[in-house]
Amino acid sequence: MSIKRSSLIRLFTAGIIYAVFAVHLYWPYLSKFDRWRYLLVVNVCLASLGSYVLSRRWVAGFAESFFAGAIYGFGPFILGLAKFHPTTGLLAAAIPWLFFPAAFGFKEKRRWLRIPLVVLPFLAIVLFFQASTYYRLFAVSTQARLNPADLTGLFAPLIMAKQNLTLVGFYHIPISPLVIGFCMMLAARRYSVILIIAAGTALAFCGSFYEVSPVIWLAAPVLCCSVLIGEGMQGLSSAGFTDRWWIVVTVVIMAALSIVTLLLASKYFQTFLGLGAGYAKLFTEAGKMYALGAIVAAIIFFMIRAKLRMRLLRQLVLCAAMGVDIFIGARYIVDRIM
Repeated sequence: MSIKRSSLIRLFTAGIIYAVFAVHLYWPYLSKFDRWRYLLVVNVCLASLGSYVLSRRWVAGFAESFFAGAIYGFGPFILGLAKFHPTTGLLAAAIPWLFFPAAFGFKEKRRWLRIPLVVLPFLAIVLFFQASTYYRLFAVSTQARLNPADLTGLFAPLIMAKQNLTLVGFYHIPISPLVIGFCMMLAARRYSVILIIAAGTALAFCGSFYEVSPVIWLAAPVLCCSVLIGEGMQGLSSAGFTDRWWIVVTVVIMAALSIVTLLLASKYFQTFLGLGAGYAKLFTEAGKMYALGAIVAAIIFFMIRAKLRMRLLRQLVLCAAMGVDIFIGARYIVDRIM
């Protein structure tokens, strides 16, 4: 009973924090909202809470699950859907909840039933667009699909927001735990997750069928990666001496991304009459964030090398960096779209 009570307290705490942050993001624009636009606040809260609960299937720590929820609900993809009809964001917010039967059902007996249940979110997407077409809602254009150029958003989401393009990917610091999360997934041979990510991404590049806008298929891969980020945070917090070289790989990746974005910033600063100054500043901020991510990973590496567990300190450093990145990124995207 005490375990259930503590779980409910954590769930309630996460929900309150998500709600407060959502209201903070949209507060300057609430007076201009019509009744549909109020869904934007509800969408990010539902998406975050759904991802939080779903991550608890694989992530033990509250902080890691909390950020798994925040990365999905307040990430570039969900916030970027505000460009379309608010019901589009509501559909994306429902995706984590629709994965619950596959994630939590049939743990011992009839485990094979999880396979057809994984199709439930994809079926819900098709049914939503069929219904919206019937009622002439047209929540999002069927021409909105992923292009190769949009993949820049995987590493520079704020640049894509400035260009008003499709927002994919995550913020900067989460790339570090995402790398660790992917490694953990491969080590555990969770091929079903790989299949969901691959299928959702491939469908996002395809043309429309059954009146479905291809961009919405990204909800499933983004959700899976958000949960992997929570797992990666847990891995970084709990990594032992034998895992130190995986941390080194993360440091190298984050440092490389920092160098690339800073070089791009330098290139834009040199454009004629300073026309690229706006992009240059965003690339500079991205470079700083990637550098911060490299520093955080390096701190964890040296703690591991010195055989210092200090799990709480690792969590604090990682969560502080993640929180700053999400706060700044979400604020910029909302202001840009609104």
